[in-house]
Amino acid sequence: MNLQDLRSVIPGGISYLDIGANWIMQLNGDQKLEAYRRMLRIRRFEEEGMRQLKAGEIPGFFHACVGQEAAIVGACLALRDEDAMTGTHRSHGHPIGKGALLDALMAELMGKEGGICKGLGGSMHFADRSFGIISESGIVGGGIPLATGCAFSARVRGVDQVTLCFFGDGAVNQGTFHESLNMASVWKLPVIYLCENNGYAISTSLAQSHGQPDIALRAAGYGMPGVTVDGQDVSAVYEAAAQAVTRARAGKGPTLIVADTYRFFEHSYGLAISGRPYRPLEEVERYKRDRDPIVLFRSELLKQGVAENSLAAIEVEVAEAIKRAVQFALSSPTLRPDTLADYMFNSPISGHYSSVDELERN
Repeated sequence: MNLQDLRSVIPGGISYLDIGANWIMQLNGDQKLEAYRRMLRIRRFEEEGMRQLKAGEIPGFFHACVGQEAAIVGACLALRDEDAMTGTHRSHGHPIGKGALLDALMAELMGKEGGICKGLGGSMHFADRSFGIISESGIVGGGIPLATGCAFSARVRGVDQVTLCFFGDGAVNQGTFHESLNMASVWKLPVIYLCENNGYAISTSLAQSHGQPDIALRAAGYGMPGVTVDGQDVSAVYEAAAQAVTRARAGKGPTLIVADTYRFFEHSYGLAISGRPYRPLEEVERYKRDRDPIVLFRSELLKQGVAENSLAAIEVEVAEAIKRAVQFALSSPTLRPDTLADYMFNSPISGHYSSVDELERN
């Protein structure tokens, strides 16, 4: 099912996206420039992160989302600031797509005290409730039940907050996916499940691991809308996400969106997964050459009459922001092992110990 078929009906008479007559929602002029800015911020942040990883400034693994920027930004721009979001292990881009600050994100990658999680979360565990980012997780499918619970919380609190849940195609075969979608459907929870389908769960292709490779069709089993969009087209993703958000706020329940996208680098940058290539080289090169979402969107903006100097100004702005983020991260203090317990214990209840030292003293 694609964006043009959103008003079609699946077996049983369930409408894919039934939100009324004004069902087409498009990016306006300012949003288009902001979409370009955020996509570029993600790309340049990831590129700089890979450089810093090579330089030894970033420890551990680095899962770059280069190539998937349109799916992230298109969905995030459909949200309000107070809306919530959960991410994945490949989640440097999701906070940026939601509007988070680059300085603290880069410091977190480097394990510095100025990081978004004091340097304790690292690459796969960004969280910042001030931007609605409630969690990211190195566990495949780990954010799906958390997003469902967050949406349930909104229902209990009586607010119209929506939760956007990112996950990959590999997570669709996890039990948490099925349990969460069923619960969200039964209770009509305000949650959008967005699958970034890059075609590979690490090195296993979709065809090898999915009995039904059309992931959007799985929504029918839970009585919710399911739609597939071009994940390299930021406008197409925004339109689908905006409709799903409107539907959720209206109390009509969850939507499953599958954004077909592609990661340009290995599962983990700089780490070969297997001794033999699992993706045809010509496939990777074709996506880089013909399906780069930033190149495609830049070309589209120019065709629509956006001035070249306006885009160039954004590019300079983003480059400067990345430089400042690196400078901030490099100058931020490194986390000291003796402060670890300071962030492990916290109890608002009088008489409960808040740290290991306090426990030992007593």
